[in-house]
Amino acid sequence: MKAAVLVFPGSNCDRDMAEALRAAGADVRMVWHKDADIGDVDLVAVPGGFSFGDYLRCGAIAAQSPVCAALRAHVERGGYALGVCNGFQVLTETGLLPGALMRNGGLTFVCKSTPLRVATADSAFTEGYAAGDTIALPVAHHDGNYFADADTLAMLADQDRIAFTYADNFNGSRNDIAGILSENRRVLGMMPHPERAVDAATGSTQGMALFRGLVRQLADA
Repeated sequence: MKAAVLVFPGSNCDRDMAEALRAAGADVRMVWHKDADIGDVDLVAVPGGFSFGDYLRCGAIAAQSPVCAALRAHVERGGYALGVCNGFQVLTETGLLPGALMRNGGLTFVCKSTPLRVATADSAFTEGYAAGDTIALPVAHHDGNYFADADTLAMLADQDRIAFTYADNFNGSRNDIAGILSENRRVLGMMPHPERAVDAATGSTQGMALFRGLVRQLADA
């Protein structure tokens, strides 16, 4: 499986994402935000961090970068994309996923490991888990409060597009949402960091199932 990891000024999880994908068996290249060509890849990963210092809105400036035009084209032709934390914010700002990420309900930056419920196993990203599993992944965000209108929330639930929910909703996200899928189930945006939970030396390997399942499915395809 070939993957591209996008890099913006202010990204700080791009190397973590690349190493997690490599550990799962992917061939990974880093792509700078000014590049208009991401190459022939199966997956585009949009990492966490504070792209462009989170000015205007988190992910708003990054969404206008030349590389995001290539990201949109990749998704529109059926390619896979994974956005984590700031990457999730970028995916909503580009319109590739519905909703928005707002300030945490407590108006504080939260950095901790948090329990999540796997809401669906029906995607390349979550097939390594079972629906209903509880896992713990790190979070580190100030603007992770997922918001969407009632119709969008109902659509996400009806179409089984909620990937992860918070067992302890600390940021105020509607319907406890921690991650959602696109309509074709090939784009995942999530606030928790699976790439920070792939090595026992750093405390957890519960994020590795996401990367291994993704590489297995796309390599077989």
